[in-house]
Amino acid sequence: MESTKRIAMVTGGSRGIGAAVVRLLAREGWRVAAGCHQNPDRAEALCKELEAEGAEVFSFRGDVASVAQMEAFAQAVLDRWGRIDLLVNNAGIAQQKLFTDVTEEEWDRIFAVNAKGLYCCCRAVVPHMVRRHTGNIVNVASIWGEVGASCEVPYSASKAAVIGFTKALAKELGPSGIRVNCVSPGVIDTEMNAALDPETVEALREETPLGAIGSPEDAARAVLWLAGEGSAFVTGQVIGVNGGFVI
Repeated sequence: MESTKRIAMVTGGSRGIGAAVVRLLAREGWRVAAGCHQNPDRAEALCKELEAEGAEVFSFRGDVASVAQMEAFAQAVLDRWGRIDLLVNNAGIAQQKLFTDVTEEEWDRIFAVNAKGLYCCCRAVVPHMVRRHTGNIVNVASIWGEVGASCEVPYSASKAAVIGFTKALAKELGPSGIRVNCVSPGVIDTEMNAALDPETVEALREETPLGAIGSPEDAARAVLWLAGEGSAFVTGQVIGVNGGFVI
């Protein structure tokens, strides 16, 4: 008999928002596969922490920019648990640099991870969801994909692509019973933003109507809501988790 436990595949699950998503889903009773690329030790440590709490989790190392590696990731989940109910496309990289200093290699890698990564992961998972006529995909974008950020042109452009991808795929997969939505975090206290100097962080805090910097858990709770029955009639939407920074 098929287990009633829901099953999630999360990319970029070793730190930041991805780790918060893995932790929250696991503690809510989901079986969770945490994907990682650069930090396999951290992903494994997170899984061991959650297993000690009784959760069913495992980590998988692979590059989201590789179709073959993401197909292997999806197959590992299917081999272990038999299905995939939720795909969270969270893996992403950023860079702060003048546009005129961005190299072709840097541009290509940012788009490979942030934009092509969605293609690779969905290519691996969507056929399975279509066969089952059910499924849920949550992509993680950014406020900079909505309004752009100076000195972050490739990151902003790639995250804008995430938003367009979400809306188009939601229209295509809706008739198959599959929902596709997007969480768009604002300024979040993650390692990705750790390079910002204290003055910049304070300025961003002051620009945020709620007067605070967000936490990874804030974004994770939005993912959890989109993954649940409470959002059953929600698809193709961009859910801002930004404290009012973008309205």
